[in-house]
Amino acid sequence: MAEPAFKDVPLRREIEDLAKQQDHHTLARWAAECAARVLHIFEEKKTEDLRARDAIDAGRGWIRGEISMVDARKAAFAAHAAARESDNVAVSAASRAAGHAAATAHVKGHAVHAATYAVKAIFYDSLMEEQERRVLEERTWQYQYLLGGNTGHGERTR
Repeated sequence: MAEPAFKDVPLRREIEDLAKQQDHHTLARWAAECAARVLHIFEEKKTEDLRARDAIDAGRGWIRGEISMVDARKAAFAAHAAARESDNVAVSAASRAAGHAAATAHVKGHAVHAATYAVKAIFYDSLMEEQERRVLEERTWQYQYLLGGNTGHGERTR
């Protein structure tokens, strides 16, 4: 059976508008947190593959000034390769979220892609009757984080 088509919520547009107002490091931190919230989806299926985790760590390392943008991009490319290798759409989306989180070190516009792929991972990892609710919950968390109400960041929505 084919996967259902991803359906986002209208809050996505408000998140994109709010993201345009943020500085580069804030967006990189937010992208890493968005990806970290769905990392378990990748790691539950790809137990030996560290590329998604390494990408999130690279994004965080760039924020702290511990690694270069070039090294963060290398980690992003590796996470995207892991996504292409997966035949599970939720696992692939989780890895793409991590890749875009690391790539935010290069271009801050990647942050909104990290957030969207995180929501896609949740959508495809949820039962059909829970998808709409879980997407709205995650988008609400993403919006609140960008507004500065980032308590509880890093926790998953399950």
